[in-house]
Amino acid sequence: MKKIIGFIIVVAIVLYGAYEALIYYDNNFRYGRMRETPAVRPHEEPLFDMETGIVPVSAGEAIYRATPGAQLKSPLSAGEQSVISRGKAVYLTYCAQCHGYEYDGAGTVGQSFNPLPTDLRSPEVQSKPDGELFKSVSYGVPGGRQPPLQTTITAEDRWHVVAFVKSLGTR
Repeated sequence: MKKIIGFIIVVAIVLYGAYEALIYYDNNFRYGRMRETPAVRPHEEPLFDMETGIVPVSAGEAIYRATPGAQLKSPLSAGEQSVISRGKAVYLTYCAQCHGYEYDGAGTVGQSFNPLPTDLRSPEVQSKPDGELFKSVSYGVPGGRQPPLQTTITAEDRWHVVAFVKSLGTR
């Protein structure tokens, strides 16, 4: 019985010593005062008013989303070699895994999709207006597996891809 009481007293002394050490650390070292550090309290002060014009609603993606695809026109010269070569580079980076290096929808990743990716040299794709292709690349294809790439690829590079795809011609 004396051993158990002695053990309990030793444990109590160790716990009390650890508690006192933590209190000493908290009171005497500047990095140990978590209760006094400034915290983010977003609702304690009123939020400032946002200036008019900070959020774009009449240009960029807002215009592309609101305009029907048939009415969108590319800001690039589609026939220029530099535009087409940039489009090919972007295609190889973001599109070839699904649509393939022969543009036939036989890419490595695309083979697991149902339906399979579109053949980019098909008459169906080649007859679409540039704006519709741009919207397909940007916002995806409903009922298809084309992911929306608006946040992955810049608008200018999406237009480059459209110019490149149109330069392929039909099979």
